[in-house]
Amino acid sequence: MYELTKQFRFDAAHTLLRDVEADGSRRIHGHSYRAEVTLRGAPDPASGMIIDTRILADKLEETRCALDHRFLDEINDLGPGTMENLCSFIWRRLEPDIPSLHSVTVLRDSTADRVTYYGESPA
Repeated sequence: MYELTKQFRFDAAHTLLRDVEADGSRRIHGHSYRAEVTLRGAPDPASGMIIDTRILADKLEETRCALDHRFLDEINDLGPGTMENLCSFIWRRLEPDIPSLHSVTVLRDSTADRVTYYGESPA
């Protein structure tokens, strides 16, 4: 079993409705984010890879473009612009084309915050 992890970075702005530090969160503010996408599986016998890395790079670039320099409050199907929602948004965009998707992590290096999503739990 192998894991392949690839990263991309994006910058985005948002607002948050919260009880703690409410003033700053309710105003438009932005962050620099780093997303890590991890695939898990056995390499294809013919190619020797879990996935063709060009296919993965193209899908990640499409996802990065959907988030980079955007106002997260305006992105359909995201919900509040939290790190948790960013993880599941990225997952939903990638999972249909990348069946070996194992986890999505979003990091905010400036605050040392990290959230990891492992997909929907089985029913």
